[in-house]
Amino acid sequence: MSDIQEVINKLIQFRDERDWEQFHNPKDLALAINIEAGELLELFLWKNHDEASKEKVREELADVLAFAFLLADKYGFDIKEIMLDKIKQNGEKYPVNKAKGTAKKYDEL
Repeated sequence: MSDIQEVINKLIQFRDERDWEQFHNPKDLALAINIEAGELLELFLWKNHDEASKEKVREELADVLAFAFLLADKYGFDIKEIMLDKIKQNGEKYPVNKAKGTAKKYDEL
């Protein structure tokens, strides 16, 4: 079993022990990701990045990842596969010879 699958299994166990699956439909999981991402962003508001509490960033990032992993599980997505596919797609959209050292979007390269 992969480390990611172990985490997903623990999340599902935690969820199921509390009978929360009823609240974890794809729409609400996507909303939860957005809300938790907003809480993560709030840690940086009006600060330099190094002023944000690393412990709080860690906690909020864990919340974002937890809901993202649960959403992936809901659709039967393999985390490793979808991430590697996305990296490949981004490699095609952002070839090194055009994208290196620039923050331009792919359609501006």
